[in-house]
Formats: sequence, structure tokens, C-alpha cells
Amino acid sequence: MFYRDFQGLKLSALGFGAMRLPVLDGDDGRIDEEAALRMVDTAMQNGVNYYDTAWGYHGGNSELVMGRALARYPRDSWYLATKFPGYDPRNWGKVREIFERQLVKMGVDYFDFYLFHNVCEMNIDAYLDDEKYGIYSYLMEQKRNGRIRHLGFSCHGSPEVLMRFLDAYGDDMEFCQLQLNYLDWTFQAGREKVELLNAKNIPVWVMEPLRGGKLARLAPEDEAVLKALRPDEEIPAWAFRFLESIPSVTVILSGMSNEEQLEKNLATFAEDKPLTETEREALAEIADRMLAAGTVPCTACHYCVSHCPMELDIPRLIALYNEHAYTGGGFIAPMALSAMPEDKWPTACIGCGSCEEVCPQQIRIPEIMAAFAEKL
Repeated sequence: MFYRDFQGLKLSALGFGAMRLPVLDGDDGRIDEEAALRMVDTAMQNGVNYYDTAWGYHGGNSELVMGRALARYPRDSWYLATKFPGYDPRNWGKVREIFERQLVKMGVDYFDFYLFHNVCEMNIDAYLDDEKYGIYSYLMEQKRNGRIRHLGFSCHGSPEVLMRFLDAYGDDMEFCQLQLNYLDWTFQAGREKVELLNAKNIPVWVMEPLRGGKLARLAPEDEAVLKALRPDEEIPAWAFRFLESIPSVTVILSGMSNEEQLEKNLATFAEDKPLTETEREALAEIADRMLAAGTVPCTACHYCVSHCPMELDIPRLIALYNEHAYTGGGFIAPMALSAMPEDKWPTACIGCGSCEEVCPQQIRIPEIMAAFAEKL
């Protein structure tokens, strides 16, 4: 296991993500605790010292199981991260209640790392409304009291949302957890988000390094390209090597569901082997091919916007359509739309075709809006 420096700490580059623990009978709320404890044992024995969970993982049971798993080891041998669940509006006024309950659930006196969970379009106003909800003030108080050692946030929102959060609280944030991989480097503006964080000297923690498994297996022709460059490298390892090559990336979280996945990740993280420029270019070309097969080629020129009688932000809607279509659903597009007025949703398109007449890419925009509405 190799390690990255963070404020005098040595953090394992591989973080143990507890969102996809082994379960019983396919029921996400029923963790196979015996198997999960064995995985934690294997991780500890191989040098993993960073463990990430959250209030909502596995129906609230991830924190309980991880607390019991880690309690078997000395407190100074592991670092624990969990999060305030601000993705759910019902929790916005309950920061004290939830935080205290999390300490009890996990059997600890403090959290090494604590995050504002999922800063996004849906909750940015609530997170920033400290007078009404007091989330920031309470978490800063816990940090002063030593019950939070390091405070940060995770973000699935747009670069604009990220910037709003950084403008308000950036000076107090010690790390940021992003969905980052060689597909989302461009697809979800990963590069732009990293650059915003770099400007604030905020290190990056990574979630979804394999894009929900999409980067664990590639088309045969793409796998052949990578095998020619590194014959002994496993295909999933390329996604991790890409992240190792980004200087500000400190911890790479992986949600592992069985011992085999864990063992393969441990083998990858036994050695730091960042990519060359040629190898990075090969991954970029593969990402482009993957996206071209299932997304609409909008260049965000905005010609369409000035011709839309409903004043829809068509490039933004197409970007969300691409995310929703490529992922096969998921929460990101519905989450972003929920923060928009309903008269700006794809359902508001009247199908007049004015936008299509000026589109340089000749995208059949009304059809895309109708398809998006149907998918939602």
C-alpha cells in the first residue's frame, strides 16, 4: 500500500468505501456482516487506514457495521469518515441530532473526517442558509471541540454550485470529495472542478473511480489498446492509475462488494504507477468513443437558447439528458432538475423546432426533450 500526505497524516491512497458492502439475498439494507468484517480485516492487514461511510448507506446500517468492524482495532490505527445527510431536505434542521446519533452508532468520540454530503443544486441554498439551518456553524463548533478533526464536503453539483460553496465556506474546507474518473474528467466537468479546488489549495478525495463499474470492462478494441501499452495492467487498474496521475488527488475511495474486488484493488495500490502523457491520451480517446456511442453531441454554443420561446436552457438540459441516458438513470439529472422551476424542465418544450433550425450540430432538439421527459 502506498500513502499520501495530508496535514502530517499518512493516508492510504486506497480508501475503503462502505456504500456497496456485501448484502444478503440482494437486499441493500441487510449487510452480510460476517463477510464485511472479513473484508475490513483484509484491508487492515494490507495497510488500508481510511474508511468512508455515511448516514444513508445501506439504509442506515453501514455506519453500524463499520463501527463494529473498526472497534476491533486500536483507534489510532484507522481514520473514519462519515457525512451530514443534507441530500435529504428532511434533515436540514437536524444537524445536531444526526451528528450525536452518528457518534453513538459508530461507537466513537470523534470523527477523523466529516463531510457536508452531496453539495448540489438541490441543497446549496439550505447549506448556505446558516441563519435558518445552522449546519455550517454547528459543524465548525464540533471541529473546535475536537469531535471533528478534519471538515470537508462531497459534491455532485455543477462547477457553478461548487464555486458558490467555495465562496462561502472554502476557507474552512480541508478536502473535497468528487465523482472523478477518466470519463467524467470531461463528461461531468471533472477537470474544471479540480481546477477550482486547486485554486483554493483544497485536496481531492475521489468517489466513483470506476464509474459504477463502467470502467472495469471496456470494448474489446479499447482493452486491446491498453493491453498494448501495459500488458500486465488489469483494465480496472487503468482508472485508478489515471487518478494517481492527478497531483491533488489524495484518497481514492472504492466501494467493494466482495473479497475478490478488494484483493484486486489491493494489488493495484501496492505500487504507485501514474500514467505517462501517451497513456493519458489513450484513455481520453477511449472516453470520447464511449461517450459518442450514447450521448448527444451538443457543443453548448447556445444558439438554440436565443430562439426558444420558452427560454429553456437547452445546453444544460441536453447535458443532463446525456448524463441520465449514459448512466441508465441515476439521481444526478433528477436532482439537478428539482432545483429548476418546473417551467424550465424538458416537459416545457412545445416542440416548435425553432431551436433545431439554428443548431450547428443539427441536433433534433424537440425529440431529445421529449425523450428526456419520457425517461424521467
